Amino acid sequence: MDLTHFRMVVPPDLTQPVLDLLAPHDRVLNLVVVRAAHVPDGDAVECDVLTGAANGVLADLRGLGVDRTGSIAVDDVDMMFSERGERIAAGLPGALAHAPLWAAVEARVRKAGTYPSSSYLFLAIASLIGSVGIMTNSQILIVAAMVVGPEYHAITSVALGLDRRSRPRVREGTRALTAGFPLAIVVTFGFAALVRAFGLQSAAFERGLRPVSHLIDTPDFFSVVVAVLVAVLVAVLVAVLVAVGVVTLRLQRRVWRHAARRADAALSQR
Repeated sequence: MDLTHFRMVVPPDLTQPVLDLLAPHDRVLNLVVVRAAHVPDGDAVECDVLTGAANGVLADLRGLGVDRTGSIAVDDVDMMFSERGERIAAGLPGALAHAPLWAAVEARVRKAGTYPSSSYLFLAIASLIGSVGIMTNSQILIVAAMVVGPEYHAITSVALGLDRRSRPRVREGTRALTAGFPLAIVVTFGFAALVRAFGLQSAAFERGLRPVSHLIDTPDFFSVVVAVLVAVLVAVLVAVLVAVGVVTLRLQRRVWRHAARRADAALSQR
């Protein structure tokens, strides 16, 4: 049973409309109200909602203005024992029982789309791991560098910004990419220079046994062609990933919304 917990501070004049909304809802459980005697913020209202219905409940609460004049906190419920809740969840189609809470999805993307110094540090570390993979001819380290790199957070943030028409989010994500990669290149170049200066490269690398980086350290006409094509492909790949992210976000919302409508219609006909 997938549940979402709502914890709200509601102005006294909105408490009754909120209760009128939540109390008759067949997918709202454990509704609790704590009336505030002398607290200016308002009354405390808590409830558990079957996750599939959480999108609609949150939209209705925001429609009442609870988020503007009060506050709404949302958490996942890891475990709850309730036979009534189990019966309600068992009687619902999958689209109504397991639909994601889109506000939470977007909140996670926004959180990952913040770029403290550690984000640029991780990107530099990923580049250093990749450089070690080249010097030691280790494909595993090359793959590890791809895993460590945080650039996908910026890409998904840009996709969300485009989907929501948020220029600041698009601008921040683009800036993170355009500033992070040059910084990683400079750090990696300095590291490679130090390795050469102190003679720390492996004997095989020194003898020219460099299958992973052969095309790079023995440049010729084909190396130039590959370098140009890779630069173009990387730019295209980032653009494609952003476009795919935008399309996926919109398509997922429509698919779940359509599935929920069909499931609701089927329930009403029972």
